[in-house]
Amino acid sequence: MHKVRLGEKIFEANDGEKLSELLIRNKIDVQHPCGGRGTCKKCKVKVNGQDELACRYEIKCDIDVELYDNSDIVSESGVEINDTASQNVCLALDIGTTTLALCLVSLDEKKAIKVITATNPQVAYGADVITRIDYCRKNSVFELKTTLIEQINSMIRDIGCNEALTMYVSGNTTMLHIFFGVDCSSIGVAPYEPVFIGERHEDAKALGIVGVERVVSLPGVSSFVGADIVAGLNYIGLPKDDSYYLLIDLGTNAEIVLFSENGGVATAAAAGPCFEGANISCGMSATKGAIYSFEFMGDGSARFNTVMDQKAVGICGTGLIDIVSELLRHGIIDETGYMEQEEFVLDDGVWLSAADVRQYQLAKSAVCSAILVLMSSLNVGFDKVSKLFISGGFSAKINVKNAVASGLLPKELQEKTVALNNSSLLGTVKFACNEGKLTEDFSSIKYIDLSCDPLFSDLFVENMMFDIT
Repeated sequence: MHKVRLGEKIFEANDGEKLSELLIRNKIDVQHPCGGRGTCKKCKVKVNGQDELACRYEIKCDIDVELYDNSDIVSESGVEINDTASQNVCLALDIGTTTLALCLVSLDEKKAIKVITATNPQVAYGADVITRIDYCRKNSVFELKTTLIEQINSMIRDIGCNEALTMYVSGNTTMLHIFFGVDCSSIGVAPYEPVFIGERHEDAKALGIVGVERVVSLPGVSSFVGADIVAGLNYIGLPKDDSYYLLIDLGTNAEIVLFSENGGVATAAAAGPCFEGANISCGMSATKGAIYSFEFMGDGSARFNTVMDQKAVGICGTGLIDIVSELLRHGIIDETGYMEQEEFVLDDGVWLSAADVRQYQLAKSAVCSAILVLMSSLNVGFDKVSKLFISGGFSAKINVKNAVASGLLPKELQEKTVALNNSSLLGTVKFACNEGKLTEDFSSIKYIDLSCDPLFSDLFVENMMFDIT
């Protein structure tokens, strides 16, 4: 056994044990977006004064470990707060892959009383649903569920709820499987079938939830379009006059729905990790010091803003969109994505690389192509789409003009785009206020698998290019 000193604490490690395994086992907050494969390089720590990747470092002797700052993600819920005392309350919870959001709801007033957010502690096991599914397959769902429930219970205490009859829950299909302690491994292998997809009712005590009697989850659509999207649809409602709405949730996976009064279609595009920073050199979530906006000034100088106005330490999703758009606009990136210099330096220790631009091209092409596939499947033109709603962890600060300029969104929808913040939480609050009933029946929405769609393949190649006109 070896001793690992971390601040004032000392842990014992087995010979050859990965440092990341010891940190996870002792609930030490170090993120491993790539699931421990050593590719994202986000789990950097200091071991005896030297930088090491926790997921690659094998403990062979006594060591001293120092952690870099890992602050909570700054997330805006978009929920309107009504500061009213109420005894008749319930809770609404959105389990995001990256962020958790909990809302205390007055059932008498039909309004939110308080909202708190926190980082989903499962980020220590991987950034996206695929890495979480892989962890469940190799180990079990127990650890992922336990760490999630502990965080939720802490949030319930922090929000000041001692007793609520019901907690209503939304989240993607994988997150809900883990929350209920159900093995999600089947979602990760063909034919990608979930164990459950419908509304679920459970005794809160049996799940380990404190301060609540029962738990009710919203239904989902498919393995990759979950209850979080249904909650978003519940908040938005149906369009009128034979028009269509588009809803895009830009979380760790881009889930997209095109719908009307007569039903709709949905899909998921593998783009989220790019916007969460998992495969971007200096990418990060929207935590302290993340660049979230960027522009060139008239004199050619660059200006950027960071989360909490701290020194720049990385780039989050909205910052990435702005940077790529501005570099395109000023000819630093050409229409193919080629950048003559290997790195564009933003600040000390923060840069965008040529490889990062390629990652962005993959992500933006996946999202834009998926939108076009859904529209084609229903023979819907841009003139029939009356609104495009963008939701997700960073939608509050997204620059729509730059999202269009960089090819993430079709230019025809720029003036129709509305940012919603956390539509999943908003829709779950509405579900709670409606006594656990959806405002509409969304069961007719059909899922389109992009991996089997030849049009998507063609569009994906075409949309890899940037439009610099």
